[in-house]
Amino acid sequence: PTGRSPICSRRSITASPAADSTSLPIAVSGSIPEPTERSTYTLLSSLALLLLFWQWQPMGGVIWSVSSSAAQIALYSLFGFGWGLVLISTFLINHFDLFGLRQVWLSFRGIPYTSLKFKTPGPYKLVRHPLYLGWLFAFWATPTMSAAHLLFAIITTAYIFFAILLEERNLMEYHPSTLRIANACP
Repeated sequence: PTGRSPICSRRSITASPAADSTSLPIAVSGSIPEPTERSTYTLLSSLALLLLFWQWQPMGGVIWSVSSSAAQIALYSLFGFGWGLVLISTFLINHFDLFGLRQVWLSFRGIPYTSLKFKTPGPYKLVRHPLYLGWLFAFWATPTMSAAHLLFAIITTAYIFFAILLEERNLMEYHPSTLRIANACP
């Protein structure tokens, strides 16, 4: 397994060891050094999201609006929990390796990349994909759901579930023992 994360491939949000440079788009394949592939993907996908946010056009209509103060507090708490779970999950599986920074740093220092040992710390003992679960809380827990927010939540949720399907294949191949852990919720 390598530290690669081919750009625009099935590994777009997974961190499995199964991909190689053959899944890179032809225009990019071989044009960037291997140690920078994952960090380049992270940078380009972040820029794409910034472009999406900048160019997003409001869509009319409110799907739901919660007026109860207690319910609003609960939803904002779940929203915060989701973002917290995303952040904590990335650090538990090695934030720097996940985003390609470790690969670049090791290459800069002339040290060959070695895959990290697979482990299931903290919430990974309860849920196989706490990072994705955190995203779902962050996208859906809102006291006011506009049509635009709903569209974004639906598309990103579909993307997450697609990524889970692909990552499950890699988990079955490389780490079958994780199948005893609940997929989406404990």
